[in-house]
Amino acid sequence: MALLDYVLEPPSYGWTDEAGNLSKPTTTEIIKEYFSRVNIFKTRKNWLAFTSWFWALSLVPFLLVFIFQYFNIWLLFLGFFYSMVLMGSHGTVWYHRYGTHNAFKFKNNFWRTITKNLVLKVVPDEAYIVSHHVHHFKPDLPGDPYNTTVSWLYCFLADANHQMIARDLSEKDYKIATGFLKHTGTAINSYEEYKKWGSITKPLPLWLNWAANWVFWGSVFFLIGGFPLLCALFGAAHVWAIGIRTFNYEGHGKGKDRREEGMDFHWDDLSINQYWPGFVAGEWHNNHHLFPHSAQNGFKPGQIDLPWYYIKFLHWLGGIKSYHNSKADFYNNYYLPYLQKQKEKQMVK
Repeated sequence: MALLDYVLEPPSYGWTDEAGNLSKPTTTEIIKEYFSRVNIFKTRKNWLAFTSWFWALSLVPFLLVFIFQYFNIWLLFLGFFYSMVLMGSHGTVWYHRYGTHNAFKFKNNFWRTITKNLVLKVVPDEAYIVSHHVHHFKPDLPGDPYNTTVSWLYCFLADANHQMIARDLSEKDYKIATGFLKHTGTAINSYEEYKKWGSITKPLPLWLNWAANWVFWGSVFFLIGGFPLLCALFGAAHVWAIGIRTFNYEGHGKGKDRREEGMDFHWDDLSINQYWPGFVAGEWHNNHHLFPHSAQNGFKPGQIDLPWYYIKFLHWLGGIKSYHNSKADFYNNYYLPYLQKQKEKQMVK
């Protein structure tokens, strides 16, 4: 078996049932698994799942203060723009195109650090990146950590229930697994530390980076607009942190085949292109599954791709030394043949 078949810790209900079919746990089973996985008193190896949700829920007080004390339309608009556009596009640049797929290369660690911390840090790199490799390895199949054909809740709680690294990897397999994160600047556990913590990531450096990130951006927001702006943007970050957990369910048609000819060109899984995530975050998801290693995903005319514009800008500045772009392959192998086919159909009519 390939490492991606077993690099993630299986949930208690398994990836498949006794007959080998996709396991479809009940709502109760999913919730029970969630509380088991975030319980750091049960085992310290649950620390990363706990961290992921602690960061997200720590933003709730800021959201409540904004709503009940500082709410106004202008701040609401800024919060909307910050979460949907800036945090959304950053997530695509950092976690998706760079962290998982190495679609571009930074010139040095300075530019990598700047890009990594462009917005509030609310998702641990390991929780996203390792599992996303598995998602592309077996999309919509048993073992896909956010398999949309099960349920919305299965996807929503996937970061705790399905996305943590397996805790029983051999030293050889663990060494290979660390390669998923080394380019991101993550402080890597030794094999002995991995057996203690159940993660690739060292806990202390991750939490120190999180604290420095929040202090920096909190200070910036406060200096610009005081507590009202700080609460509005921190609160909006919570909305994004929760909302991103629902994206893959929507991005794979809620478990149904909602692909459209001419809009979607990849037919090996249920991924679809959607206008809203495409426009605000460059998440043309079907395009991404077609060419996962491309630094640009908005291929067709009108498919705005803000993350690509950032990558191009940083390349112009010299912060990115190289990138891979599959737009020409998309046009030559998919879009132009499709247009020709449509033209021929019209001629027949």
